[in-house]
Amino acid sequence: MYCPVRCCFTMSVPPPPISITIHPITEKTKLEYIGKDNRGMSSLKTTRRLDLEVRSPVPADIDIANSVEPLPITDIAESLNLRPNDYDLYGKYKAKVLLSVLDELQRCEDGHYVVVGGITPTPLGEGKSTATVGLCQALGAFLDKKVVTCLRQPSQGPTFGIKGGAAGGGYSQVIPMDEFNLHLTGDIHAITAANNLLAAAIDSRMFHEASQSDKALFNRLCPPNKEGKRTFADVMFRRLQKLGISKSSPDELTSDEIKRFVRLDIDPDSITWRRVMDVNDRFLRKITVGEGTEEKGMIRDTGFDISVASEIMAVLALMTSLADMRERLGRMVIGNSRNGDPITADDLGVGGALTVLMKDAINPTLMQTLEGTPVLVHAGPFANIAHGNSSIVADKVALKLAGKGGFVVTEAGFGADIGIEKFINIKCRYSGLVPHCAVIVATIRALKMHGGGPDVVAGKPLPHAYLTENLALVEAGCVNLARHITNTKAYGVNVIVAINKFATDTDAEVNAVRTAALAAGAFEAVVCTNHAHGGKGAVDLGFAVQRACESQSQRLNFLYPLDIGIKEKIEAIAKSYGASAVEYSEQAEKKIEMYTKQGFSGLPICMAKTQYSFSHIPSQKGCPNGFVLPIRDVRASIGAGFIYPLVGTMSTMPGLPTRPCFYEIDVDVATGKVRGLS
Repeated sequence: MYCPVRCCFTMSVPPPPISITIHPITEKTKLEYIGKDNRGMSSLKTTRRLDLEVRSPVPADIDIANSVEPLPITDIAESLNLRPNDYDLYGKYKAKVLLSVLDELQRCEDGHYVVVGGITPTPLGEGKSTATVGLCQALGAFLDKKVVTCLRQPSQGPTFGIKGGAAGGGYSQVIPMDEFNLHLTGDIHAITAANNLLAAAIDSRMFHEASQSDKALFNRLCPPNKEGKRTFADVMFRRLQKLGISKSSPDELTSDEIKRFVRLDIDPDSITWRRVMDVNDRFLRKITVGEGTEEKGMIRDTGFDISVASEIMAVLALMTSLADMRERLGRMVIGNSRNGDPITADDLGVGGALTVLMKDAINPTLMQTLEGTPVLVHAGPFANIAHGNSSIVADKVALKLAGKGGFVVTEAGFGADIGIEKFINIKCRYSGLVPHCAVIVATIRALKMHGGGPDVVAGKPLPHAYLTENLALVEAGCVNLARHITNTKAYGVNVIVAINKFATDTDAEVNAVRTAALAAGAFEAVVCTNHAHGGKGAVDLGFAVQRACESQSQRLNFLYPLDIGIKEKIEAIAKSYGASAVEYSEQAEKKIEMYTKQGFSGLPICMAKTQYSFSHIPSQKGCPNGFVLPIRDVRASIGAGFIYPLVGTMSTMPGLPTRPCFYEIDVDVATGKVRGLS
């Protein structure tokens, strides 16, 4: 194992941004890197950069992705000084990087840590993933820096729904794009299986407890062997410990202890655990289970969430080791007993089985960009209904592989009000990592919308106001950008604004955004054209990120301390949105009281809120102030480690639009190539 360091011809950072002349890349170049292994011996590595021929107008994303033959993933691994026993291959272009790499590289210094967020988006998205990939292409393929991109795995919900995939776009993509956006290495399917195993265990346990005596339950849970001796399964000792029972043999239990051990006595009305699937299906938001004649009237109302909203996804994203994941999965709370005690996955005896289903998903997936820079893909929680960041372990592995002087760029979902807020207050709290720089991606299109422009509707042509110069709309909409800058700077992080430039944007509009960004306190504001030009279009951004990282103080300010009450934390976040007060439903009040009584008030908060506004009302654009934020319910992800209030009418199962993305998706039966993915 080698400790990665800078390449041997690292460029110094020039004072001003450079101007860039875009031209097609038609030849492969070789980049030589010097590394040192753990014994301090020097080693020379050679890696290739992919051909990238830039065309105008920019072809469809899938056509660009299909036009580039990826490098063998073994080449990408070699560029990071990974040895074959550090990863498991999943075909020619994907590999799972084993977490043992962290142990072997623990003495190596970390690279610079960069998080990318955005302004409040339109339904079309503002190119945050594209900017993330483009920045890494610039740093790695043009500025000769060791760089690793860390991205979330996309859900198939938006891939086949409204938004499309999340591999980036244009000439800044992760490839193979179809594999990235679809099954990848099966992590989301593992989460779905584990989640639904736990759901089945809940209903099954209530069914058996309702139809059996204490003695019958005990005989089935701890059956005697051929010699007549009973034993506890290993997972059962976790429940015994929770009950304060220190006995090691089932035969030693008293009748009262047997009753307490075998009877979870789950209150059906308290169950918060729902089944999941990785498809947008509005008709599964509310369902009834137990309708079969053999279920003896065990009917209850429940529903489905989308898989990426499962607490198991959040556990995957926030765990730090296999042992940590086992503990987190086991302490997930599914509801309460009729006495008000929390019931966990380990109480149901299923914590170990969940870990077995997730044991391969724990390892990040190695892929590459269109220009051959490495990417780690891991976990995929949404930012509106979950905490919206890729995994802690992927970032930690990447920071070691990038090494001193290198860069790790990770993306936080949707606008900075939810994505970066949760990155700082949840992810960084658990990881102990401190970002050196935050990038906020903005578009003229979104700023015009926030300035009072017409609605932007997916699937419909953009109104005229978005295709012609309108400085008044842009300047009015910059209030949205300014609040995101102010909020992010408050964490003690340098903020760079990346202006994702479209062909219809004018120089005057771009200059207006740059002026507003700097006035709001941005470290720098730079124009990016990487969608049209690949890494070359983000070179200015790469230089700006280097300068910001090198001047960062490495001091992080959280929005709230953990030792205050649940309501106080919620209200601190609401204030950052611009709210003047918070209103709690009767149900939310009861849940807050219950979680406080159960000892969970010390957890961070993960707001489930619309991504389309600072407020709870998607149509309120710009920078709303003085509104009352409604909390209709409060739930807890105890295993993952946060409380999540549901703001307004936020749903955890999206629906399909009238014309979903799947209309465009098909396969070329002659070549086997996927068509129509976006």
